[in-house]
Amino acid sequence: MQEEDQIYGGFARVYDLFMDEIPYQEWCDYLFGLLEREGVSRGTVVDLACGTGEIAWRLRRRGYDIIGVDMSQEMLEIASQKCPSDVLLLHQDMRELELHVPVEGVVCLCDGMNYMTSEEELARVFARVASSLVEGGVFIFDMKTEYFYREILGDCILADNREDASYIWDNAYDRDSGINTYLLTLYELADDDRNLFLRTDELHRQRAYSPEQVRVLLEDSGFRLAGIYEALTEQYPGEESQRIYFVAKIGMIHDA
Repeated sequence: MQEEDQIYGGFARVYDLFMDEIPYQEWCDYLFGLLEREGVSRGTVVDLACGTGEIAWRLRRRGYDIIGVDMSQEMLEIASQKCPSDVLLLHQDMRELELHVPVEGVVCLCDGMNYMTSEEELARVFARVASSLVEGGVFIFDMKTEYFYREILGDCILADNREDASYIWDNAYDRDSGINTYLLTLYELADDDRNLFLRTDELHRQRAYSPEQVRVLLEDSGFRLAGIYEALTEQYPGEESQRIYFVAKIGMIHDA
């Protein structure tokens, strides 16, 4: 495959260290509310791009049966240390999602969907998710917005230095294509006695989509849109929204 198959390799080892300010519990409380509102208060939920398992173990604690899916074996290894043994972790590309039985819900948080950098890729994921859900099943995911990539990240360099690891994030956003590219250079302590650090470089690409683009692709895949929300609210996104949530269902649902 392409470069994205090598992302979240070295980064997996230090991901939780640098993402320690993500309000996972707040995100999950919001997610629980959306799931229950759409009638999924029990059953099996798939966590796509589950990463190190922060969402998956919280969903399991809430009482759902959980399947975590990620294309990074390194991320799954860390998730396996956090999640209960009855959480099934699958090493799969979500563009090739394949489950043995249909499930009640599929979720994808922390902008995993933005890694689909073409409408064809995004439509492929939507089709795989649609075929994995029971009638009336719900699909909830978030996406970073064009405003976020253009105005918040833009063409900037970010850095963070911790005692045993540091990173440099060199970001570039292309307004014409909507593609956000960042080169992540990581330094991780490998030998404390000799003060040696291991360097890892990862090239990440994400794309911004308008709500209308996403709506059309969802409907073409057999979904009906139940809601589009500003993150952690019940409001429709505005021009300066940085992260938005989509709630879609298979089968008959109430009008949004």
